[in-house]
Amino acid sequence: GVDLVESGGGSAQTGGSLRLSCTASEHTFEYFDMGWYRQAPGDECEVVSVINRDGSTHYEGSVQGRFTIWQDKDKNTMYLQMDRLKPEDTGVYYCAADPSAVIGNCPDNEYMYWGQGTQVTVSS
Repeated sequence: GVDLVESGGGSAQTGGSLRLSCTASEHTFEYFDMGWYRQAPGDECEVVSVINRDGSTHYEGSVQGRFTIWQDKDKNTMYLQMDRLKPEDTGVYYCAADPSAVIGNCPDNEYMYWGQGTQVTVSS
């Protein structure tokens, strides 16, 4: 199976920065594209950023230019650097393997592999 363990997150003020980490089981990055998703209270799961096996990256429009995704393959770890944070970035952030279209609650999309989720709270 695929194990994904997240760390980082926490609280920040508007304009601040946070970094999320996702450590994956060995060979995960070889077999799967990877992504970060988030879910705000009362909202559905949404994609934040994706990094493909060829290294190409994609960002959801509202985070473009503020968030950066990358991988350290030697450490089997994926990162999401979040800068110029806004209150609307608040939510539970999940790393995921084999990213695809999602609906409802992030972990309920069972055709993907999910981390446990980490809370990000941005205050104004």
